[in-house]
Amino acid sequence: MPEPVPATPQLLRRVSAGAVLEFMRASGAVTVTDIMAATGLTRATTIAVCEDLAGRGWILELENQREFGGYRKGRPARRFELNERAGVVLGMDIGYAKVTVVAADLRGRTIGRASRPFQAGEVGSRERIAFIDDVAMAALRSAGADPGQVLAVCAGVAAPVDRHGDVVATQEFWGLFDMGLGPALKETRGWTVLLENDANLAALGDRWQGAAAGVDDVVVILASERLGSGIVEGGRLVHGTRGSAGELAYLNLVEGVGDTLGIAHLARTWAADALAATGPTSLREFQPRRVEAEQVFAAAARGDAVASGILDRIADRMARVVGTVSTMLNPELVVIGGGVADSAHVLLAPISARLAGYTATPARVAVSPLGDAIVTVGAVRRALDYVEENSLDLVLAAPATPA
Repeated sequence: MPEPVPATPQLLRRVSAGAVLEFMRASGAVTVTDIMAATGLTRATTIAVCEDLAGRGWILELENQREFGGYRKGRPARRFELNERAGVVLGMDIGYAKVTVVAADLRGRTIGRASRPFQAGEVGSRERIAFIDDVAMAALRSAGADPGQVLAVCAGVAAPVDRHGDVVATQEFWGLFDMGLGPALKETRGWTVLLENDANLAALGDRWQGAAAGVDDVVVILASERLGSGIVEGGRLVHGTRGSAGELAYLNLVEGVGDTLGIAHLARTWAADALAATGPTSLREFQPRRVEAEQVFAAAARGDAVASGILDRIADRMARVVGTVSTMLNPELVVIGGGVADSAHVLLAPISARLAGYTATPARVAVSPLGDAIVTVGAVRRALDYVEENSLDLVLAAPATPA
């Protein structure tokens, strides 16, 4: 077990500053008393931290207005507010064939976004990094920000990442994401880049702004093309020894599952199989084009028997997946997330109905409202956490007043 870090004055200042910024990120104008109640800091420490953060440009001290129009004896309370445009963070979702970058202010609100398909082919790390950098610059331009205002970047990749931020490249596909992105962007842009598994970021994002808000024991399953999960246990993200906690390759051994193919992939594949047969189905109206998952869900909603049968097969398969997760990890909640989540609400009832047959400890099941933004939402949150934890070490490029 590692030795505890001594509680030096410098560490206490850092922790106190982070706690104040975290509270103010989710608040409007607050008084010293409000901050004390939320953080447990003493009045003297709260005032010292606020004055320090204001001097550095992180927060703004507002003019006192005598308690909003009414006369009161004594000195009016000092009020502070987060300087939300003092800098920006970037959240990246780096897939094999698409890169999405979100620029967010210090409250985590999206102020710019760019997303581009990437023709991977036989390209090297240098080309992939250049492409990612181009998308990031496009997101900054749409936000009206410049590279010098970026305080932190978090990038989600479709590979295990250990707790030190290193890709575990034990498979060829995972190795594609071991491209040296952090050192490259540090050298060219001066940015600190935090690397994380995309499903782990999905768990952080949904617990922040999604169906799992306030839930301390949750598993979030990215379920569109392939299945992967992020685990939050006791309020903490679980990585495992080599970053592989949440990997679902064991599903290859699960009866009735057999692989990690996701809902969208299965819906397309099984629709193609049905169209190759001779039976009647409204899915034929989409031929000769490929039938997409959304069209299968829509056809089932119209009462198409073939499409309904496909969704029934998917629900049973997902119930087996959720059942294994419930048995091994015993979470309070399992969240289905990713691009397919917009359609997956119809699967909740049949999945839940089957769970008791696959596990003695069924979890509650929900669908994330974040859709395909779930990874970038988590990436933004991780970047904000870094900024708040290191605020006394970061220098703001050009502190500005809120727009």
